[in-house]
Amino acid sequence: MTDAESSGRTLSTRAELAVRLATTAGRRLGLRADEPRVLHDVFNVLVHLAPDPVVVRVPTLALTSAAEQAAKQRDELAVAGWLADRGARVVRPSPLVPREPVEIEGKSLTFWEYVHEVDALGDLSEADPGRLEEHFTQQAGWTAKLHGSLAEYPGELPTLSPLVPALGPALAELRSRPQSLTVADLDRAEREYAALETLVRDLPAYFPGARVQALHGDAPFYNVLRTAEGYLFNDFEDVTRGPVEWDLTLAGPRGIAEYERVSGTRIDPDLLSAMEGARLLQIVGALAVVPKMPELGPMLEPMVAQWRARTELTLPERA
Repeated sequence: MTDAESSGRTLSTRAELAVRLATTAGRRLGLRADEPRVLHDVFNVLVHLAPDPVVVRVPTLALTSAAEQAAKQRDELAVAGWLADRGARVVRPSPLVPREPVEIEGKSLTFWEYVHEVDALGDLSEADPGRLEEHFTQQAGWTAKLHGSLAEYPGELPTLSPLVPALGPALAELRSRPQSLTVADLDRAEREYAALETLVRDLPAYFPGARVQALHGDAPFYNVLRTAEGYLFNDFEDVTRGPVEWDLTLAGPRGIAEYERVSGTRIDPDLLSAMEGARLLQIVGALAVVPKMPELGPMLEPMVAQWRARTELTLPERA
């Protein structure tokens, strides 16, 4: 939902498809979509249907069916819409169309309000490391406030759904097309996934003090847009229920300290470590989409190397 348009660049095949699908779906809903612009093209393609203030998220790399995508998106729209209706600082579903996913040609699309971002970091690989740390530390504090709102969410959500069952199809795909993974890597990944399945079935049995609630689901402090009117949390597509530590796996020591300061609560270091291992396994699973997006492989390899160097994820003794 930003203004960081990839202008002047040749659109990828994914982006060309996304523009066509977003434009067609938007016009069916009564939008003009005269000047569609690609804002973002990685795991999802974001298309601004200018001149209307609407951004369409098109999941071009999903390994699941449109029906499965739509089920997940209904949770996303419900949570983001509920937060927006309560005045929380989030990008809201577009008020110009119904709050429902739109299925078209095997894809399920969602429609969001366009907002203009200021103070964008641009290419994170080229940003000043000190500025990055300050930026994300502050946003970890904002995450504490987001969690305070999400703790009151009244709806039902699955537990740690970005892990279980989402990782299952990805690991199955990697078993047949392993990319850079060895047989030993695949065996380890499947053992870790089995441990996560056990954890999801009865998380309090292993971490009885966990704060289990509705979560953003995907490192919310990275998914913040800074606008002239203030910050807005964005991208709730992995919304789930789970321990707050799942949302903090990439925060780093300063981010954790800021979160604890703002929230007035302590983060469980053992549970955080387990969730960090789970996050790395999720990144390993993302290798499954490399055949659709080859340039993603080199981007993921440093994190895959971290996963290999880390002690294998296992569960503690039951409480």
